[in-house]
Amino acid sequence: MNRRRILLADDHPMVLEGVAKILKDEFEIVGKVEDGRALMAAAQELTPDVIVTDMTMPLLHGLEATRQLRQLGITSKIIFLTMHADVAYAKEAFEAGASGYLLKRSAASELINAIHMVMQDKTYLTPLVFSDDQIPLEYTSRNPVPLLKSLTPRQREVLQLIAEGKTLKEIALLLSVSVKTIEFHKGKLMEVLQIQTKADLTKFALAHG
Repeated sequence: MNRRRILLADDHPMVLEGVAKILKDEFEIVGKVEDGRALMAAAQELTPDVIVTDMTMPLLHGLEATRQLRQLGITSKIIFLTMHADVAYAKEAFEAGASGYLLKRSAASELINAIHMVMQDKTYLTPLVFSDDQIPLEYTSRNPVPLLKSLTPRQREVLQLIAEGKTLKEIALLLSVSVKTIEFHKGKLMEVLQIQTKADLTKFALAHG
């Protein structure tokens, strides 16, 4: 029987190696990438069975990468392996198209089982997300970053890249658009978020992951 093909994404090489070590005896590791844009490219090129990805990554957030992969018709199962032990993040991950959500500290004990579950078209949610094990998966807490919901996918990309310190010209090159287009998105961001300066945009983005 063929082994399931796994793509790993995390911006910390040591985490990538650690996760690969956990999985290598049972699964085929087809790729390791360190940012969200590399994840997008690798997922389309390699078409893995399962993608195990961090949430907070440079160039493109894991949630945004997941949304875009689903829009492109990529059907790989996606499992978030993250440090965010917050039900609102887990809820948003499932809404974006993920099938699993667990914490990095429990990878050794939960990840293999999570992969098997998602490959059976089930969802996996670590119990460590909740302090009360009676809270169901459908928990609908208020999203900690409601303003982000009103942004378009491209605006969220621009916000992240601004927060990473990239110039408008660098962002335009990355996104293959004109500087004027980026200036427009930056203006819309400031309008929607009611923020006056680029520095405050950066603070907002960093404060909300």
